[in-house]
Amino acid sequence: MKLRSRNRVSPEFSMASITDVIFLLLTFFMLTASANQSALTIKLPNAKGQEMPAERIYIGVSMDGKYFLNKKIIAKNEIEPTLKTMFNSNPSPTFVIAADEEALHKDVVFLMDIANRNKYKVLIATNPNTPEEK
Repeated sequence: MKLRSRNRVSPEFSMASITDVIFLLLTFFMLTASANQSALTIKLPNAKGQEMPAERIYIGVSMDGKYFLNKKIIAKNEIEPTLKTMFNSNPSPTFVIAADEEALHKDVVFLMDIANRNKYKVLIATNPNTPEEK
């Protein structure tokens, strides 16, 4: 009587374990790559531009949240209707936001939201004198 072993070693190569290792490495590198991007320190560039013509409409924002339309104080709820009236026949409506450097972000976003809803172009006024780099 011949006795045979029931456990045979298969000569075929199994890719299952290599696939698991590659998947784990891929997951590790994807997680570490996204963590590095959030740790970047961004330094915004200085703005050098052309002088704006005087006929532009300027909306100023002071540090205490007051709004000015061409250097005249205006109530927050009157800005959008006034701009609609001024830009009624203008094919390319554009206004300039001149916000104080101490102005709150929400005040500037309020003006940008008005521009977005009404499809106005917005320019941001900056100081033409750029500080010296250290």
